Order: sequence, then C-alpha cells, then structure tokens
Amino acid sequence: MKDQHKNISLLADAPIRKVLWKFFLPAFTGVVINSLYNIVDRIFVGQGVGSLALSGLSVVFPIMIIMMAFGMLIGMGAGVRISIHLGKKEYQKAEGVLGNAFILLIITSLIITVVGFLAKDPLLRMFGASIETMEYANDYLKIILLGTMLNMVGFSLNNIIRSEGNAKIAMYSMLISAGTNIILDPIFIFVLDMGVQGVAWATIISQFILCIWVLRHFRSKFSVVRLRFANFSLSWPIILSIITIGFSPFAMQFASSIVHGVFNAQLIRYGGDLAVGALGIIMSGSMVVVMSIIAINMAAQPIFGFNYGAGNFVRVKQTLIISLKVAIIVSILGFIVMELFPGIVIKLFNASDPELLEIGKKGLRIFMLGLPVVGFQIIAGNFFQSTGKAGIAALISLLRQVIVLIPMLLFLPTIWGLTGVWVSAPLSDLVSGVISFIFLSREVKRLNRAIAQNSIALTEI
Repeated sequence: MKDQHKNISLLADAPIRKVLWKFFLPAFTGVVINSLYNIVDRIFVGQGVGSLALSGLSVVFPIMIIMMAFGMLIGMGAGVRISIHLGKKEYQKAEGVLGNAFILLIITSLIITVVGFLAKDPLLRMFGASIETMEYANDYLKIILLGTMLNMVGFSLNNIIRSEGNAKIAMYSMLISAGTNIILDPIFIFVLDMGVQGVAWATIISQFILCIWVLRHFRSKFSVVRLRFANFSLSWPIILSIITIGFSPFAMQFASSIVHGVFNAQLIRYGGDLAVGALGIIMSGSMVVVMSIIAINMAAQPIFGFNYGAGNFVRVKQTLIISLKVAIIVSILGFIVMELFPGIVIKLFNASDPELLEIGKKGLRIFMLGLPVVGFQIIAGNFFQSTGKAGIAALISLLRQVIVLIPMLLFLPTIWGLTGVWVSAPLSDLVSGVISFIFLSREVKRLNRAIAQNSIALTEI
C-alpha cells in the first residue's frame, strides 16, 4: 500500500520534468531492448543465414505487426483506462479493467493462432513472399504463431505495469525477456545450425519468460492494481471502454501492417527480393529512433491519463510541451545520423552483398527525410489517446500510415520506379505532420481555456 501511494503521489504532485525523467529512463531502456527482438533477429539472420532469409523475415514482419496491433488494442486501451481510474481514485474499477483485459488477451490470442495457421500461406504471398523467400518465411512464422498467447499477454500486461506507475518493473521485464532472446539467437543459429527456426524458438522462449514475469507481478504486493479471479467475468461496458481508447494504437499498428505489405509488393515489382530485404534493414534502423520517441510516450502516458482524470490540466499541458520538445530533438538527431552513415547501418545487417548495400543506402537516405516531423506526430497521437480522444488519435495515425501514404505508394513508383517507393514515406510524413499540428494547436487552446476557468473539464470532441 505504501508503494501504491508513492506512485500516485508522484503522478499528482512531483515536478513534471522529474516524473518524465523517472519514467523515461526505464521506458527507454525497455523499448530499446524490446526493439532488439527484431533488430538482433535480422542481424543474426542476415549475417548467419543470408540476404534471402533476411527478405523472408521482412515478409513475416507485417503479420507480426497485426499480432502486435491486437495486443496494443487491449494493453494500451486498458492502460489508459487504468491511469484515468487511478487519477479519480477508483481503484476497484481499475482492477476490473485489468481482469477484463487479461481474459480478452487470452481469447483474442487463441483466435489469432487458429486463423494464423489456417491463412499463413496466402498471407505470406500477399505480403510479398516469392518462391525464393517462402520457405524461410514459413519456417519462421509457423513457430512464432505457437507463441501468440505468450507474446500478447506478456507485452500487453507489461504496458499496464507502466501505466500504474511501476516503470522500473516494466523495464526489468523487457531486460530479462530481450536479454534471453539475444543470448539464444547466436546459440540456435551458429552453434545448433537451426537457421530461421532457431531465431523463432529464441523469440518464443523469451516471450514465455516475459509472460510469467508480468503475471507474477500482478499477483504480488508491488502492483498498484491486482489481477483477481473475481474480475475475470467479462463486462461489456469495460470491454467497450478498453477498445474505444485502444483503437488508435490498434489502427496505427494494423495500418502499418497493410502499408508494409504494400511496400513489399511495390518493392518486389520495382526492385526485387533484395529491395524487400533492404526495407527490413531500413525499418530496423528507423525503429531505434521511433522507439526512443515511443519511450517518451510511455513516460508521458500515465501522467497525461492520471492528471486528465484528476482535472489537473496545468500538469497535462506541461507534460505535452516537454514531451514535444524532447521528441523533436530526438527525431532531428536520428535524421542526422541516418543521413550521414547509411552504409554503416546496412553493413550491420549484411556486409557480404554489394547490391543490397547500394539499394539499402539509397533507400535509407530517402526514407528518412521525413524523420524530423515524425516525433511531433507520435507525441500528438499519444496525447489525444491518453486523454480519451480516441477518434482524433486514430485519425492522426491513419493519416500518416494509410490515407496519405498508400495512394503515394501506388502512384509515385509509376513515375520514378523504386525511388518513388522510397519517396512516398517522407512525403506522407510531411503532409500528415501539418494536419497533426492543426489538431494539436486547437487542443492546446482548449487546455488553455480549461486552465483559465479553474480546470473545468474539457468537452468531448
């Protein structure tokens, strides 16, 4: 109970910079380690199996994004609701959300596993698997599908650990899980010669450890909200409240999968299998920067949710401004590094294929041109999501990843070929960034009015 009050007091009263920094460090460590799941997998596959195997993993990635999307639908939706309930001191309701989220994760993961096995071959072909890469993609995916429940329960509940204010415990979760994956990858590939199947088994084992860790936490004295059997009975109002908030990150991830599939199809058409492999490397490189910004989101989310629920809009605005400044700086620094050293990034994943190197260097430099505005968009979307405005958050996400990007992906390559595929990404970032700025400016004015009127609750849009 003492730890619970300490976390709540921190969210409610401590200086915003101090709270953000306290939450950011473990969140950053956690997400960077988490991003190593895919990055390290690709490095070991590219160096130990070959460039075609690397392309095979890139084909599987959109399917894994879909799995992650459902986990975020439940995990992030529940996390925001729990933060808001804690801000209102509604502890029983917060535990009700946790119990419903857990059962939803179990049911959803079982459905995804069954559907995944039934549809994996047509899905792989749809997302760009060729005759040369299908075997690699299939070998990897069929094992990953076996761990769907472990993946969804582990990552989703870990997000809720962060939402209740236990950022360090959430960090330890990712360190233990990703550390296991990093250790097992080279053993399974180079020692046991298991190829891409070894990478998949390493991932499954690490996800199992994460799942056990987070379940143990929610039954321990360290959790602010407890996982109780009494809350396992599904409630439609609670389910709807979770889905309403979680729809934005779900839409963003699901859209990302669709876009990745369109990217793969266009790359196969205009650049071949190696262009698909290059995209996998580029996405891994951008992941480091984007994950750093997502860590800022993770640090800000419980502060947004708690203080919005408590009606303390001054702290909400302070958190928004600081988060935006940091995210923009990170985006610009990432942009500079990627533009100056593209060859180093590509060679990290595969140093033996000169054609892959040339395709990857050009693609990386063009793809990253819109990176300076990406940080702003991510923070804006998180702000709307964390304060209960799921519709606007979803629109911001869909603008960048679907509404603007897909038409460009379909049109620009007809003019510029492979270059048109790469150019589509930064142009989409620029257009959606302008629109996001308009929405956020309007919301800041609402915050200012609410603050001026003694924190009268904001009206729903």
